[in-house]
Amino acid sequence: MAEDANSIGARLNDKLALAGLDRLDPALAERFGDYCGLLLRWNARTNLTAIRDEDGILSRHFVESIACARVLPQGIATLLDFGSGAGFPGVPIALCRQEIAVTLAESQGKKAAFLREAVRILGISANVHSGRAELIAGRFDCVTLRAVDRMEQAVQTASRLVARDGWVALMTNEADRKTLQAAVGTGFEWLEPVPLRGSERGLLLLAQSRISEPA
Repeated sequence: MAEDANSIGARLNDKLALAGLDRLDPALAERFGDYCGLLLRWNARTNLTAIRDEDGILSRHFVESIACARVLPQGIATLLDFGSGAGFPGVPIALCRQEIAVTLAESQGKKAAFLREAVRILGISANVHSGRAELIAGRFDCVTLRAVDRMEQAVQTASRLVARDGWVALMTNEADRKTLQAAVGTGFEWLEPVPLRGSERGLLLLAQSRISEPA
């Protein structure tokens, strides 16, 4: 398995370099290889993601999520991956930004089970919330969303889970940008959209909350 993980990690690094992104160090690349191998095995028997081949997983899921992890502002201590699915971008963030305590929220039982196994295998500092994200108590320094069902409604809910001075990070595209920004609501200050390296049309939308928390 280690040999496979090494070779997958090497191919991921080639794709990162092609996208103009820094390569991962060999140990981290190997952990991404383990993640990819686990995802391929689970995808063979359950529908975790529509992209089911190694090349697509590396190019779409991994490169975009690593790009997101590297762009997130410094000072984030807690992060909620809202509707994490197969772990994007939450698991790559936990791998690349070990200073961040990540919560992976996923309401579908099979996907939540996969996330628990990924956390165990990869040894990352992350918690899995198997249920609806809006039922989580507390607020987070950052909430991420990517390809979530009913994205506009999810964004409205997610924005209420962001602490004051915290961030909402939306992985989306130009076609949906204005709709999702409107869904976040007032009280957020938007940065300029960041093109996601390695993606044809992907954007990362970052906004910082200025909403006072209830007493």
